[in-house]
Amino acid sequence: MIAHLRGKIEEKFGLNGLIIDVNGVGYEMLVPVPDFEACTLGEERKFYTYHQVRENAEELYGFSTLMAKKIFELLISVQGIGPKAGVAIMSLAEAEEVRNAIANGDISFVAKASGVGKKSAERVIVDLRDKVGIPSRYGATEVKINGANNSKESDEALDALMALGFSLKEATAVLEKVDKTLPVEERVRLALKN
Repeated sequence: MIAHLRGKIEEKFGLNGLIIDVNGVGYEMLVPVPDFEACTLGEERKFYTYHQVRENAEELYGFSTLMAKKIFELLISVQGIGPKAGVAIMSLAEAEEVRNAIANGDISFVAKASGVGKKSAERVIVDLRDKVGIPSRYGATEVKINGANNSKESDEALDALMALGFSLKEATAVLEKVDKTLPVEERVRLALKN
């Protein structure tokens, strides 16, 4: 299994396709639209990857944060949601916004993804609402493909806790009790104390 790749962005194609050069080997991967738009040709980037092997094809999906990958893995665990639909849902907004929409039970937000109907969106909410942690804020979620990532530090703290073995739900719950204005290292240290 390929867990992550670090390399130079060689090509961008389609709506969300990348070729990343890792020491002379080009890996083609599909990424959510916010990650695609944040990439510039020639820059070095790290992506957490999900490697799907099927009878007639192998596909690689990339995510800029570990949290985004974990949400994607939860999405594709839902019956009727495959990797392409999972990437479509992750393309609606930044990973924290998608997680928050699912935690809030925002069916209309999930249903806006290409190839995801109302019934599939309802199934996503029913299956995952209790698995993604508590909402970071309440109310409807807007689709913000070009929005700035206001929760970068939150993502890094969540990523660190998940790398230490916390589930997404556990990491979210523990970080809720920690001051969001503290540096990432301090937030993780305080979260581990709790």
